[in-house]
Amino acid sequence: MAFKRILLKLSGESLMGDKQFGIDNNRLNVYAKEIKEVVQQGVEVAIVIGGGNIFRGIQAEEGGMERTQGDYMGMLATVINSMALQSALEAIEVKTRLQSAIEMKEIAEPFIKRRAVRHLEKGRVVIFGAGTGNPYFTTDTAASLRAIEIEADVILKGTRVDGIYTADPEKDPSAKKYQTISFEEVYQKGLNVMDMTAFTLCKENQLPIIVFDMNKPGNLRKVVNQEATIGTLVEV
Repeated sequence: MAFKRILLKLSGESLMGDKQFGIDNNRLNVYAKEIKEVVQQGVEVAIVIGGGNIFRGIQAEEGGMERTQGDYMGMLATVINSMALQSALEAIEVKTRLQSAIEMKEIAEPFIKRRAVRHLEKGRVVIFGAGTGNPYFTTDTAASLRAIEIEADVILKGTRVDGIYTADPEKDPSAKKYQTISFEEVYQKGLNVMDMTAFTLCKENQLPIIVFDMNKPGNLRKVVNQEATIGTLVEV
């Protein structure tokens, strides 16, 4: 049984591909094709992308910039990424809408829940840009908030790692992968899945999270269709 409505969370860094900065068009096009594949199955897809490949508010604060200013700059970076993904999707004939938490009427609709849901029902991919529109909140929190608002079945967190491990698998080769794990276990073991605000929002609203490797072709389709034990499921 496939999920009917999903929220896909992508990091800004994932768009860099092999680059050190910015957007890798090849990676963008691969993601667009993966998304099109599930849209063609009739799955309703909403997306939130980070902005870390362009600008990170926390880094700006470390350099002496006021946190609020840095966070707003980070939100603008997410809009650039959202526009890039929108363009890549529309180039392969996927209908999209971009909604921004900060008003930018020349390039995006304002976020309106009812309108977003209507777009999804009509088969359009809805991309949510500019985070929550507020400083001090991450795009993980924006993803959790939007997923709850549109009543998504699940958050799919696409990363470069194929799930949640007992330790960082890139640093510790003995780290073991969890197939499923509860929200409580994640708290107790201090595992880094999402920032705590985002994670708590999901727990309180009983919204499951699946962490999976977005860079492996076909994984998004398999996760959506629950075909195989791809990634790690976090459930209540």
